Amino acid sequence: MSRLTGGLIDRSHSLSFRFDGKTFDGHPGDTLASALLAHDVRLMGRSFKYHRPRGVLSAGSEEPNALVQLGRGARQEPNTRATVAELFDGLQATSQNRVGSLSFDLMAVNDLLAPVFAAGFYYKTFMWPRAFWERLYEPLIRHAAGLGRLSRQPDPDAYDTGFLHADLLIIGGGPAGLAAALTAARAGAEVILADEDFRLGGRLLAERDALDRPATDWIAALEAEFATLPNLRVMRRTTVWGAFDHGVHGAVERVSDHLPDPGDRVRQTLWRITAKRTILASGATERHIPFADNDRPGMMLSGALRAYANRWAVTPAKRVAIFTTNEDGHRTARDLAAKGVEIAAVIDARPDAPQTDYRTIRGHVTGSRGRLGLRAVQVTGDGGQDWIDCGALGIAGGWNPNIQIAAHHRGRPVWDAGLQAYLAGPGGPVGLTPVGAAAGQGSTAQALASGAQGAVAALADLGIAAHLPDLPGAEDQAPRAHPLWHVPGKGRAWVDFQNDVTVKDIALAHQENMRPVEHLKRWTTLGMATDQGKTANVTAIAVMAELTGQPMAATGTTVFRPPYTPVALSVLGGGDTGAHFRPRRLTPTHHWAVAQGAVMTEAGPWMRAQYFPRPGETTWRQTVDREVRATRAGVGICDVTTLGKIDVQGADAGAFLDRVYANAMASLKVGMVRYGLMLREDGFVWDDGTCARLSETHYVVTTTTANAGAIYRHMEFCRQGLWPDLDVQLISTTDAWAQLAVAGARARDLMARIVDGFDLSNAAFPFMACAPLTVCGGLRARLFRISFSGELAYEVAVPARYGAALMDGLLALGADLGATPYGTEALGVMRIEKGHAAGNELNGQTTAQMLGLSRMVSSKKDSIGAVMSRRAGMVADRRVLVGLQPVDPADPVVAGSHLFTQGAVQDTDSDQGWITSACHSPHLGMAIGLGFLDDGAARMGAVITAANPLQGQSVALRVVSPHFIDPDGGRVRD
Repeated sequence: MSRLTGGLIDRSHSLSFRFDGKTFDGHPGDTLASALLAHDVRLMGRSFKYHRPRGVLSAGSEEPNALVQLGRGARQEPNTRATVAELFDGLQATSQNRVGSLSFDLMAVNDLLAPVFAAGFYYKTFMWPRAFWERLYEPLIRHAAGLGRLSRQPDPDAYDTGFLHADLLIIGGGPAGLAAALTAARAGAEVILADEDFRLGGRLLAERDALDRPATDWIAALEAEFATLPNLRVMRRTTVWGAFDHGVHGAVERVSDHLPDPGDRVRQTLWRITAKRTILASGATERHIPFADNDRPGMMLSGALRAYANRWAVTPAKRVAIFTTNEDGHRTARDLAAKGVEIAAVIDARPDAPQTDYRTIRGHVTGSRGRLGLRAVQVTGDGGQDWIDCGALGIAGGWNPNIQIAAHHRGRPVWDAGLQAYLAGPGGPVGLTPVGAAAGQGSTAQALASGAQGAVAALADLGIAAHLPDLPGAEDQAPRAHPLWHVPGKGRAWVDFQNDVTVKDIALAHQENMRPVEHLKRWTTLGMATDQGKTANVTAIAVMAELTGQPMAATGTTVFRPPYTPVALSVLGGGDTGAHFRPRRLTPTHHWAVAQGAVMTEAGPWMRAQYFPRPGETTWRQTVDREVRATRAGVGICDVTTLGKIDVQGADAGAFLDRVYANAMASLKVGMVRYGLMLREDGFVWDDGTCARLSETHYVVTTTTANAGAIYRHMEFCRQGLWPDLDVQLISTTDAWAQLAVAGARARDLMARIVDGFDLSNAAFPFMACAPLTVCGGLRARLFRISFSGELAYEVAVPARYGAALMDGLLALGADLGATPYGTEALGVMRIEKGHAAGNELNGQTTAQMLGLSRMVSSKKDSIGAVMSRRAGMVADRRVLVGLQPVDPADPVVAGSHLFTQGAVQDTDSDQGWITSACHSPHLGMAIGLGFLDDGAARMGAVITAANPLQGQSVALRVVSPHFIDPDGGRVRD
């Protein structure tokens, strides 16, 4: 055991956990990494490319090495950083990215092939021979890709989403963030303090003498005060992972990841936080120093060594060396020595290294020994060259402010030569202010003052007066910058540990002219890892600057993008999986339809009845054929509520609709309906529907189900943005009215039984007429004589709450007429039989001419898309909508099949069209389809070939009119 005295763990309780099948114990307050180190486990992972042994490098979310899989079965989660995985009783963890055991990984043979796998090898190697790609390269790459493995089972956990608003969002709960929160909360501002750790304090928890009092006492006093402030929300275990427009930030709260049994709790919550101002108190990440063989397990950042000793009371070895370029390395040595850890030596790269009471060597670490764990380091210094035995090496190369979120809007970091670090530059999120170590304020006193002052300034922008609080005394010695970017040598010096990028790889990229930093990143895969370059990118830029002879400021940086740390896709989806993938909208007759045994289907956001099976019907085709025959012979009823319904009212309603629709609407008579065609701005057909005029100033527009929301937004944009001078108002009434289609030869007989004193004769209420009226003894309704089936038909709309009752009433009143409910399948069959275009034909690639509707694009007025629809290329397109039926009635017609001249070579050059919709027609007793065919109007009666390569089918089809039923339209006008 490597437990030390003290620490912030609860030794009164023990927690049992397993790693790679072995059982260990730890304590509340431990992370998986600290608990493993306490049991002398230094080897925790393997690198991606070469599968080199890797141990923990850091103590935070920047960890690139100690990546493990947590959980079992469906809850298996790969690529979790052991440094932030909070220990709980029963935790199950396994190492990953290995073949065989962790200590004997068969894939480590890749390390022997390192000369072949140099920078950019995949660009150079996988280009030839061409035939090898599918047979060899791709299978190998897919097998080797990734680090951990998903369970491939549905995620059993629950996730949630939430929305928060604040005057001030503070990102980070270290000294700067705490001071900012105290200042802003006392001023009465609405404040959110978010920190990714499960304890507040940040680096204060890792330091021994940061304040003039125990840091935990000051933090506890703050937390007690915070609990009394209703205007302050403290969010532990919450990572702010991205900054977006208008002060919006994405954050993930780990609600129950730390619990053995989450019970009914959600696992994680995705928060959308909108803040007027933001304080970035994200701290800084310590730099490592590349030197030969600097990746042995046991080599760690100096600050991490100090954190494990002071916070978690653990050391990776009893004998430790330190390699430093600043005072932080000596601070680590003093803290470890105070805990009883033997300091083998402090190797200080500075020429003016201080004299100490432990062994200090002026020089550099130039090598190491130890296959699965560090055993010794080679030191080259003022006393020559020597090997020093040690089990761990702390590396202190300086600090990089964590400015990633400050650069999420493509803000470019600015190089500060005095600090030898990048600071946030212009162009970042508006209203965001870095403070503390994130702003280059390296001492605890500077961090406290910076946080409080940042809060005062941010609130002043909002007109809220805040005052600096009394802050504790704190150490005020910021580490002096003495950069050492790498130690020259013959061995491989690792820059990016996870992706195995070395100084030599960077030099090779330079030789191959990949000198811009963005090119360097992609050529070497530098920073393309779970740590997103936090531990590698600045060092790599410095190495490239040396090679190019340019200063750091001129070398450039990569672009920072969200997320700041990895985010599970499940939480990004907010738990919306399965039935909750998207909100389901239910029609007014939904529960009635379910009670009737209807098979339901998704139609856009709606659940609709697909068909209504009856006893004895063993296939869906039997049911659909019955519904179609019953409708055409008698009367059928279908819920069409899902069609978009938009009320358009105002003195200029007609003029407005004239501009939105391709055909004229202002000339429509009151009490009549007109089919409407809407074009996109590029002239292609967007949507179709109907436009009914109920009065001089009142129109009701219907849209397709799929485009209901989009068309309403489009019309509202036109009203507000394009023609704000028009006197017109819009409102979506899709949810307000239940609408039922009553179709068939006996439709008028049935409707006559429910309308209140209204003449439904052909003369009084012809095809394409509409009227407001009452039904069923006074129920307000709207009646439209329109047809989607090719039969005499009506659509009757009543307030939505009466929809189910109306359906029940119509079926009861029409029992003697053979009234039959039908679903979307029968609806689709009848519209194909009639040749009506629907979503399959209105797919965004079709023109009015292709649909046979070119005359609907009025030349007497202007409208959106009209001019573009007359472009020569669109007018010259002779591919038009036709009907298709098999020469052999037993053959299928498959939607999506491509059309070719008989005997022609079937390739893209000879492709003459495609089948958009297909069904079995009970009327014709065979499969039929609609499709677009070159010169289709001139090829009526011709036989063509439909090729379906996915199923290996090739069928002879005859080109016919798309109107299979009643081509003259006599039934709808009867």
